[in-house]
Amino acid sequence: MRINTNVSSLVAQEANKNTSNNISSSLEKLSTGYKINKASDDASGLSIADKLRTQANGLNQAVANGNSAVTLTQIADKAMAEQSNILDVIKQKLIQAGTATTSSEGIEAIGKDIRKLLDQVDNIAKQTTYNGTSLLQESAGGTGAGTALTFQMGTLAADTIKTEAGVRANTSGMTGLGNIVDGTLSADWSAGADAATMQGDARGMLKDVDTALTKLNGWRADFGSTQNQLESSIRNLMTQVTNTKAAESVIRDVDYAQESANFNKQNIISQAGTYAISQANSTSQNVMRLLQ
Repeated sequence: MRINTNVSSLVAQEANKNTSNNISSSLEKLSTGYKINKASDDASGLSIADKLRTQANGLNQAVANGNSAVTLTQIADKAMAEQSNILDVIKQKLIQAGTATTSSEGIEAIGKDIRKLLDQVDNIAKQTTYNGTSLLQESAGGTGAGTALTFQMGTLAADTIKTEAGVRANTSGMTGLGNIVDGTLSADWSAGADAATMQGDARGMLKDVDTALTKLNGWRADFGSTQNQLESSIRNLMTQVTNTKAAESVIRDVDYAQESANFNKQNIISQAGTYAISQANSTSQNVMRLLQ
């Protein structure tokens, strides 16, 4: 019998140390809720789970982008809806001015109303912005055509949705309204003008208003179609987020039922190991009997 090196005790201690490490690892998983807390737990699984998490975060941002874009299209649509209402009023006033029962003074008053309404069309185009971006013309100070708006709706560079370029919802951009402002209205509708002439002008301008309405409705239709496309994309992205997070959960999240059973098993093994160390240490005491 050898007592200088208690091999049995050393083996029991080594086994007990490994069991303690297993218990610590199990407690970490139970306390964090993650099966993978560090690369050494599952190197390949960590790599896959991190990629899935990054993808899910990107998709969530794309959903946020889409919701903001929907708000943008709604702002543009409501602004053009008000411009459409103004053009409807202008058309009604032109019809009123185009009949022989309206005096020259009445037509002059109608002309003033039309000028104010056309000014408001321009004001709406100037003031309709989203986060500093002009939606109905080039810029707040420039009345040129606006460029296409691009919305990032995915994790890849090509995952974009665009609006139509060339929106110019002001009197100079809507064909017909420019003719009214710069042409007939300013040239012939003045104090003392002949009533019959102004009545004929009013009837002629009806076609210009119809042309402007057609152009405006085309831009509204594009924004509406873009909104439908954005909402469809948002629904699809939300489904992708759910599925991606589910895939990450399978890899990263701990199964509490399984890990609890493993913890209890390791705890019992640890207790048994402690008893084994005690027994291994006690066997060396039998040497004393040989020395008696």
